[in-house]
Amino acid sequence: LKADFDKLLQDKQATVGVAVVSDGRKTFTYNNQHHFPLMSVYKFHQALAVCDYLQKRHIPLSTSLYLDKRYFKPDTYSPLRDKYPQGNLELPISELLAYTMQLSDNVACDILFDYIGGVNVVDEYIHSLGINDVSITTTEDEMHQDMDDCYKNWTTPMEAANLLELFMTQDSMKNEYTNFLKHIMIECETGKDRLPAPLPESEVKIGHKTGTSDKNERGEYIGINDIGFVILPDGNRYVVAVFVKDSKENMETNTKIISDISAAIYRYARNR
Repeated sequence: LKADFDKLLQDKQATVGVAVVSDGRKTFTYNNQHHFPLMSVYKFHQALAVCDYLQKRHIPLSTSLYLDKRYFKPDTYSPLRDKYPQGNLELPISELLAYTMQLSDNVACDILFDYIGGVNVVDEYIHSLGINDVSITTTEDEMHQDMDDCYKNWTTPMEAANLLELFMTQDSMKNEYTNFLKHIMIECETGKDRLPAPLPESEVKIGHKTGTSDKNERGEYIGINDIGFVILPDGNRYVVAVFVKDSKENMETNTKIISDISAAIYRYARNR
């Protein structure tokens, strides 16, 4: 795989990090020494913390939260705000999670941060799982106010893959909340041109979460990412995390990097 990736990336003006865990045993990393901005990939980390919060308190996913209009910031990506511009309504937590995980909604994300007690609750929960090379310190709104804050939410590729692996295998993470999360990740609507693009839809099941930045003042995309789990027709599976940071390439090239890497990993997994 390393030779494949070297060739694929030789002329690309970006730093690309990859991690794969196949069948819970074999691991592969590429550029794992770098910290990569999570961007909206951290909505997966948040969703796990929300599931833990609900489970410990026996709060059903159907519980409604009041969405104060003050959350409905005008200049951020939010299908939720576009649908309910007047704000001040109630929606179930399950629907807010679907907005964050399937549509990558920034308003829903910050509402959920507040609900469970802030970004530090997510950071502490993820660290409590033994996932250490990760930092979650700023909200979507804070990242929007100051683009440098995007770099404060970071991970190594391996720790993103390790978290996915825990999610897929750990008994303590097998419950109605995480089952719902798996389901909405499989129904993800963003980034179909990334990890899922080369995978034959009829044979393979993929659940994933994307992250997408704007450009920094140097004209580089801060982070274009996708992480997910892939279940093969024979029941074997792998988890994969791909991060593209500080990229001078255009968006089409960035997403093609991710889909080409996904294709190489899939070929490798099928031919083992």
